[in-house]
Amino acid sequence: MAATLLASTVGVALAPLAAADTSTDQCTFPNKKYAGRPWALQRVLLDELWSQSKGRGVRVAVIDTGVDVKNPQLTRAVDTAAGLNLLPKKLKDDSGNPIPRGKENGTTDTVGHGTRVAGIIAARPLSGTGFVGLAPESTIIPIQQNDAEGHGTAKTLAEAIRDAIRAKANVINISQDTSNAVKPAPDLQRAVDEALAADIVVVASAGNDGLGGNDKDTYPASYPGVLAVAASDRNNERASFSQSGDFVGVAAPGVDMISTVPKGGHCSDNGTSFSAPYVAGVAALIKAKHHDWTQQQIVAQIEQTAERSVAGHDRLVGWGVVDPVRALTEDDHPIESPDPHEGLSKAEAPTPAKLQLGETPDERNARLATYVAVGAAVLLAGLSGTAVAVRDARRRKRRVAGAE
Repeated sequence: MAATLLASTVGVALAPLAAADTSTDQCTFPNKKYAGRPWALQRVLLDELWSQSKGRGVRVAVIDTGVDVKNPQLTRAVDTAAGLNLLPKKLKDDSGNPIPRGKENGTTDTVGHGTRVAGIIAARPLSGTGFVGLAPESTIIPIQQNDAEGHGTAKTLAEAIRDAIRAKANVINISQDTSNAVKPAPDLQRAVDEALAADIVVVASAGNDGLGGNDKDTYPASYPGVLAVAASDRNNERASFSQSGDFVGVAAPGVDMISTVPKGGHCSDNGTSFSAPYVAGVAALIKAKHHDWTQQQIVAQIEQTAERSVAGHDRLVGWGVVDPVRALTEDDHPIESPDPHEGLSKAEAPTPAKLQLGETPDERNARLATYVAVGAAVLLAGLSGTAVAVRDARRRKRRVAGAE
C-alpha cells in the first residue's frame, strides 16, 4: 500500500512503508516467477492496446524506495544515469560499504515497494511469466526518496519532484499519501505546480485509509492538477481500503496486484500504491502516441474514457475505473476538460442519447431503401415470370401447329 506521511516539527516525515503494506503472501527477494497472466492485465486486450502504443520514448519518474535493476524485467527499463538517492542517511551497497546520500543512483530497494511500482509501469516481457508492464517500452527514472524506516520528508519529496523535472520526466508517479489528512508545508505544492507547469503528468495514490467510509483529502493526491487514483477490485468496485473523496480522479486495479520484486521474480500486494502506476502506465502510452498533448489533455482523456457506473463523478472511484484500450483508441482529438479538482461540474459526464419518438431520419431512409430493394426484386421476379409464361405459350402454339 502507499507510504504514509506524518507531521513533524521540521516538516513531514515518512512513516515506515512496511507498516502500511499488507502483502497477500510471504515475499522474499528474489522470489519465484508468476507463470500466468495477472487479472489486472487479463481485463485489457493487450494486443489491441499495444497496436496503438507501447510507451516508447516516454520517461516515468518513480519517486519511491528505489528500483532494483537486478530483476531481469527491469534491467533494460531503468535509466540508471538519471536515478538518484535522496534518503537523508547512509545506505550500504551489496558489499556492505556505505553509500553517501546523493551518490547512489536509486537502484537499491530493500523494501521492494518501488520495484513493484516500476514493474506495473514498464516491466519488459520475459519468458516464463505472463506479467508485463502496461507501457513495456517506457523508461523509468528511479528516485529513491523513502525507505522502510520512513526516512523521507516532505522536503525530500519536493526535491525529488524537482529532480524528476530536471531529468526530463513526462510522467511522475508518487505512491505515497499523508496520514490523518495532514497538509504538508507549502513547498511540496510548489514543487507539484512546477511539474505541472513543465507539462508533466503527476499521478498519485489516493491512500488506503478508506475503511469505515473515511472521506478526506490526502496529499499530494488532492493538490489541484494531480491525478489521484483510488483502488478498484475485480468487480470494478472500490476496494474496501481505498480512500474516498471528491479529489479522486479515477480508480484502477489495486487488489492482488502481481509485480516485480528485487533480485527477480514476483509477489502479490494490495493498495492504491499499485493502482497509481497502472494509471501512470496508461499516461505513458498516451504521451507516446500523442507527443503534442498537454498533461491536462492526457489526464482528461484517462478520466473521460474510464468505465463508469454513474453518469457523473463518484467520490469512491472518481470518473470511473480506467480503461486503457478506450483511452488509446477513442482519441480522435484531445478532450479539453478543465481540471476536475477545480469543481466537479466542470468535467463533463457522458452525453446521454436523445429520446427519439418514432423513427429517426436514418431509420426512415433505411426503411425506404428496403422498400425500393424489395419492390425491385418483386418487379424483376414478375417480369421473369411473364417472360417464361410467354415463352411457354409460344412453344405450345408451335407444337399444336405442327400436329395439324
